[in-house]
Amino acid sequence: MNVFLLIGAALSAIVATLHIGCIIFGAPWYRFFGAGEKMAILAEKGSFQPTIITSFIVVVLFIWSLYALSGAGLIAKLPLIRWVLSAITCIYLIRGILGFFLITNPLGRSPEFWFWSSAICLSFGIIHLVGLKQVWQNL
Repeated sequence: MNVFLLIGAALSAIVATLHIGCIIFGAPWYRFFGAGEKMAILAEKGSFQPTIITSFIVVVLFIWSLYALSGAGLIAKLPLIRWVLSAITCIYLIRGILGFFLITNPLGRSPEFWFWSSAICLSFGIIHLVGLKQVWQNL
């Protein structure tokens, strides 16, 4: 069992669950987590757009969690495990790094959102990278 990928799986699952909270609790949660005022207003108006977008994110994050569990050796080996875990790791790392460049031009979100979400994504990426490096030969 690989502890780093287990932690990565748990972190992705937690974030997916928080996104479900946004769907359930609506605009206040979208605002709190920095989704942007547009998403919050759409949620307040009863639009399905925030739910669809957020549901997509939930599914992706839960799939990422499953792949991390598979890489950790806790569930059966999933298809294309090396490629998918590499892609997940790269996405987290790239999102983490690029987000810091948006702090000064936040594109409808707050600078705080970009700082914290980028720090979180970067740390998730590092955790996945360490775990992936440790299990690479066994995948």
